[in-house]
Amino acid sequence: MNRRDFLRSAGVVSGSLALAKPGRLLAAGASSDNWRTFEVTTRVEILKSSGATRVWLPAALTEKTPFQKTLSNHFSAEGGTARITDAKADAIGVLTAEFPAGVKPVLTLTSRVATRNYAVDLSAPGKAPKADHAELQHFLRPTKLLPTDGIVKTTAAEITSGSKTDLEKARAIYEWIVDNTFRNPKTRGCGIGNIRFMLESRDLGGKCADLNALYVGLARAAGLPARDVYGIRVAKSELGYKSLGASTQNITKAQHCRAEVYLNGYGWVPVDPADVRKVVLEEPPGNRKLDDEMVKAARARLFGSWEMNWMAYNFAHDVALPGSAGAPVGFLMYPQAETADGRLDCLDPDTFKYEITSKEI
Repeated sequence: MNRRDFLRSAGVVSGSLALAKPGRLLAAGASSDNWRTFEVTTRVEILKSSGATRVWLPAALTEKTPFQKTLSNHFSAEGGTARITDAKADAIGVLTAEFPAGVKPVLTLTSRVATRNYAVDLSAPGKAPKADHAELQHFLRPTKLLPTDGIVKTTAAEITSGSKTDLEKARAIYEWIVDNTFRNPKTRGCGIGNIRFMLESRDLGGKCADLNALYVGLARAAGLPARDVYGIRVAKSELGYKSLGASTQNITKAQHCRAEVYLNGYGWVPVDPADVRKVVLEEPPGNRKLDDEMVKAARARLFGSWEMNWMAYNFAHDVALPGSAGAPVGFLMYPQAETADGRLDCLDPDTFKYEITSKEI
């Protein structure tokens, strides 16, 4: 696939966040042309290679969205070969690089994106274009880590009992996630997202890939198309939240998964209950209560809006890495690599070194 064919642009935004105070939205239906442009560079180096080596990176989102325009994805794999392939259903672009034995595997990907804050007016149904039926069915399907039967379906039915509209169902699930889960700082990376295990074990702790996956799975089980949106924080928050932004240009550990739910009349609605729990745990001085004013502001804002100090990668689950002999990964938000000895642990700095940096253009 030619890299120039990979470039995408976004459509018209439906709303915008106010930047003055946490939790405050612009007037209903308001939009902003305040696009910000970021350049995000990922450099991967395999420290212990064995035989031929493959490296995979997520490229910036390939779908047109109200919140992000992907301007370019450029890459370099000296001594090896690299190409980007994409799957439209999940808006995923995968950069695959192959290095022969004896070549030091080093891969660099630079993505340039434009983002703008995004909010959906939920006070009344609007005139959002109806999504394609096949698209909605795709985001209702069960996946390996997001089943929609058994305890997931039973829990979704209990949560949404008494809800008369899809909007009420979506909000009920959101409030339940905020009330019943917690952010566990000991979770590796962003978590796994095994929602059946979470519900059966009653261990509702984790990080964004756990808590927002739970939202997506419960929404799908309740009949609402929903999707995880995997990405990375690229700048500090301008809404007053120290915990919801990148503190430096080095964003190597700033990966963050968000979620969207599709509601008739509104289109795709952004949500992020995991970040509410992050504010509870991490916003200085830490361990805030749910009735804390900053937590209440975040809780109100994160059902229906996102601050776009963040770059989206894809919506994908059960990702089969091109050319890999190993099993699919649950999601592609971190670099992945494989040598003759097998799949490497992307969170192990002794074998797998990478750095991700961001700068605003």
